[in-house]
Amino acid sequence: MGRRSDAPRKGDLREQALLDAAEALLAHTSPENLTVEAIAQKAGISRASLYFYFGNKHEVLAALVERTMRTIQAYADATDQQTSVPPMQVMERAVHATEQVWRDHGTVMRAAVEYSALHPVISKAWNQTVERFARTMTHVLKSAGLPDGDGPTSAQAVADALCWMTERTFYRASSTPDGDLDRASATIIEVWRKVMTA
Repeated sequence: MGRRSDAPRKGDLREQALLDAAEALLAHTSPENLTVEAIAQKAGISRASLYFYFGNKHEVLAALVERTMRTIQAYADATDQQTSVPPMQVMERAVHATEQVWRDHGTVMRAAVEYSALHPVISKAWNQTVERFARTMTHVLKSAGLPDGDGPTSAQAVADALCWMTERTFYRASSTPDGDLDRASATIIEVWRKVMTA
């Protein structure tokens, strides 16, 4: 009997182990101080083996950001499918889903924000993710009655501004020792709600 084609390959498992190790290390190590040696050791493989998958720690970080961004994009795709749900409820679910990603992967999200100015690959992945979410939320705002078009009060312009506000608010809440993601989420929802009912 042949191996199932959908079973993960050993190389895929090792790559995921390296990404998991990097994410775990980011909980107590800054991206600048993260080393290839530490990632390999945490993953239980040799440094030489790590280089089979990634050329340096920046490539590891970029892959880790991209993996986390796929989670957010999956939430955005799911939000797009909620056509029969009232826009206000869709917005609240989207904000709570974003909060959950920050809760589960805050170290990666913070690294993406902080490293995006220095590394084009990370910047591209992060910007594309926020822009993808903004496109989704543009549809939500249109459903709530905001106008189409490209003016400063259009659904697209407002969604862009609010999605970047959402990103920065969660970043600040996640970055401070007494950061309260629940409170941040409640405030973000209130801002979106006021825009949608204005």
